[in-house]
Amino acid sequence: MSELNKKTGWFHKASPVSFTESDRHLRKTLGVKEMLALGIGTIVSTAIFTLPGIVAANHAGPAVAISFVIAAIVAGLAAFAYAEFASALPFAGSAYSWANVVFGEVFGWIAGWALLAEYFIAVAFVASGWSANFKLFLASHHLALPKALAGSFVAGNGGIIDISSLFAVLIVAILLWRGTNTTARVENVLVIGKVAVILIFIAVGLTAIHPSNYVPFIPAHKAGTEFGGWTGIFAGASQIFLAYIGFDSIAANSAEAKNPKKTMPRGIIGSLIIATILFVTVALVLVGMFPYSKYADNAAPAAWALLQSGHVFTSNILSIVALIGMFTAIIGMMLAGSRLLYAFGRDGLLPNFLGKVNDKGLPNNALLALSVIAILIGSVFSFTELAGLISAGTLIAFMIVSLGIYALRPREGKDIQEPGFKMPFYPVLPALAALGSGFIFYELDDQAKIYAFGWFALGLIIYAIYGAKHSKLSRN
Repeated sequence: MSELNKKTGWFHKASPVSFTESDRHLRKTLGVKEMLALGIGTIVSTAIFTLPGIVAANHAGPAVAISFVIAAIVAGLAAFAYAEFASALPFAGSAYSWANVVFGEVFGWIAGWALLAEYFIAVAFVASGWSANFKLFLASHHLALPKALAGSFVAGNGGIIDISSLFAVLIVAILLWRGTNTTARVENVLVIGKVAVILIFIAVGLTAIHPSNYVPFIPAHKAGTEFGGWTGIFAGASQIFLAYIGFDSIAANSAEAKNPKKTMPRGIIGSLIIATILFVTVALVLVGMFPYSKYADNAAPAAWALLQSGHVFTSNILSIVALIGMFTAIIGMMLAGSRLLYAFGRDGLLPNFLGKVNDKGLPNNALLALSVIAILIGSVFSFTELAGLISAGTLIAFMIVSLGIYALRPREGKDIQEPGFKMPFYPVLPALAALGSGFIFYELDDQAKIYAFGWFALGLIIYAIYGAKHSKLSRN
């Protein structure tokens, strides 16, 4: 490779100073409290009200709790790597910016493109879950939306558009348009309300548990399927993994953090621990209330279980607070996704208008683009398909970040600042984190892998045709 290509080619490594300079106009308004609220609000989202039932019915039975623990362990290993990176390199764009610095631009693009799929799909997924709970709430009061407004046009049930899902995305977009300060205050209140209603569900659900529903705890494996035994548990973990991706949304906003050396590790690791405890407890209560088979294709199992067990008032309260609380996840994903799109535009890898900010320092062009694309994705894919697709992109990014620790550590205290947190048991833990993410990716269904391959092929084509030629990082 010529000297010119070494400086401006696909493998050019960006200077940390260039990102610091590019992000200087982003206001640092987020502290530990705001980051914890953002993380818990994003992780403990639609997934806690939907996935325990779906995964129990389709894969693990009562052992869905074990699936949550396995997914949490893998996510926790990646979270350690994220915490060190976010503390050392507090830049907008998280894995995209970090990989640019330690591996080179094309790896940064791959990591960022993977996360972009996560955010696009996650916003549509959470909005779809919000819609499912809203329609269940209406049904419990003998109300229903017109068929044309109750589902996407590809669902085959007479729907034209899921108006509820569209409404959820638009409400959050308007809120984020006003800025992170306003959003953080709203997020804090909503997270407190959501955690409170989860605790109420646990307390009430414990009174309706039938121990016989836990037997057998690990159902026998059905040959030729992904149900039962450890095959079902691992398949469930791969689908559940999407529930834990919220800590990445914290990292994506590290450029707007106060004292990121302390704020980022506490926000990332703290939110993951709290979320795991809530997930496992809710899963155990849910499968104890009714046989796991009752939750098949049920996108709102928690509210349904309370309704069927005679707790109508509590079910209604849960539905209302869950509907409000689910906005926290949409906020987290749209906030992180818009910052990533902004970073791409800022660095010239996507059109420049995405990297523009308004007079308040907000990347609202990127926010608008994210909102439109998420709405379109939600109109094409079903709730179940979206659940499987989210994990694929996230796992690729997790592997890149975990392995990135080996390139980051030798540069800390030199051209990269010393982080406030370091991944323990180096050099063993980064390898385990990458292997764990790789194993979960392997356990994904074939459709998710095919979609992921198509997405990355499209990404490399875009980078080759547009990004590599317009990259500001390479030119500078």
